[in-house]
Amino acid sequence: MSDLDILAPTVRTADEAEQRWFYGGGVHRWLATAQDTAGSFLLFSDDLERGKCTPLHTHPTVESLYVVDGEILVHLAGAEHQIRAGGLVIAPRDVPHAFLVESKTATVLTLHTPGTCEAFYFGASEPLTEDTQRVVDFDRVRASAMANGGITLLGPPPFTQTRAAAGQL
Repeated sequence: MSDLDILAPTVRTADEAEQRWFYGGGVHRWLATAQDTAGSFLLFSDDLERGKCTPLHTHPTVESLYVVDGEILVHLAGAEHQIRAGGLVIAPRDVPHAFLVESKTATVLTLHTPGTCEAFYFGASEPLTEDTQRVVDFDRVRASAMANGGITLLGPPPFTQTRAAAGQL
């Protein structure tokens, strides 16, 4: 019996999706978990604000980013690309990448295939409530990376100096 044989149908409205504050900045709306997909993928939307920036990193999975709204600057395999609403980025496994939100807000749909990075994101976030203090805490992100895998942090954001020098950060 394959995983697809045990995959149950899933229907989830936006209101039913679990929302979590990610310590790297942003609100995740978990649309399909690894458990939902028998491990084949993880899918979440990420609501972000201008200046949200990831460190340079890799994943042992393929990470696809679809920009639903707004604009991000993506550093992928040594090159920078501006991606606006409707644009897509596919970061193959183990390829260094990072992104920076350039618009006031952005919503990015993130797909990891397979869904093996879920433990990292879960460990680097907390359920979103009215009382959640939306504080960026990269020490917690690093701790989750060390404890759960799913990401290798390589260094600081590759475009911070460029954008800061231009007065954009």
